[in-house]
Amino acid sequence: MSVFADLHVHTTNSDGEMTLSEVPAAARDAGVSVVAITDHDRLHPELPTPVTAFEGVTVVHGIELRVEPEDSERVDLLGYGVTPTPDLVDELDRIQTDRKERGRRIIENVEDHLGIDLEIEAREGLGRPHVARAVVDSPESDYDEVGDVFDDLIGDDGPCFVARDVTSFERGVELLSDACGLVGLAHPYRYDDPETALELTRHLDAVERYYPYGEETDPRPVERAIVDHDLIPTGGSDAHDDQLGKAGLSKPEYRHFRSSVNL
Repeated sequence: MSVFADLHVHTTNSDGEMTLSEVPAAARDAGVSVVAITDHDRLHPELPTPVTAFEGVTVVHGIELRVEPEDSERVDLLGYGVTPTPDLVDELDRIQTDRKERGRRIIENVEDHLGIDLEIEAREGLGRPHVARAVVDSPESDYDEVGDVFDDLIGDDGPCFVARDVTSFERGVELLSDACGLVGLAHPYRYDDPETALELTRHLDAVERYYPYGEETDPRPVERAIVDHDLIPTGGSDAHDDQLGKAGLSKPEYRHFRSSVNL
């Protein structure tokens, strides 16, 4: 399928490698006409409206928000067509303060564990991928792959891991529903219990139907959820680099999405 709309892309505003100004060229290189910027727990300050025409590419202002359901593992929500509300801005400010402190503690843990000095400082928007890249880039480190840093050091069970204080699922849905045109579940097969994650979609508008998992997945549970809960299918590459279009919506599917978001 030709990808017309890649609705899951990150920039340097969170843990991506592209600046917003670099997105249109990457989209054109991939033959993509629409990109949704969905930075982690942050709104993009250079996207003042829910949708923007930017150098010939349609850019949808979105967000990816980590939330914690009461009785299951943490999941990620995707909000599309953002018009910021004071409550959402306040919660994101709280999250970024927590992320900055968490980043500082992870950096200190890694430096102590490896006995090296990383050339990185805690800041808003900092994520574990930034720390992992700093480890790989350090001449004092023996690590060559970001994935190995996660596996050995900063993954959820790693010796340098620090947990985050995330928003509850109910509060996250409320905040995003007030600020966004559409709220959906991101990458359902990335969770330890996809079935339980998909049950949460009864409270949402959408689900990420297309995603580059890197392995074969059974689409039937997602398709059942779409039918059972009248969901809008979304999709995207989850790009943290400049390689767009690995997954997303066709032109007709994007039209359905856009009419549902009222962009």
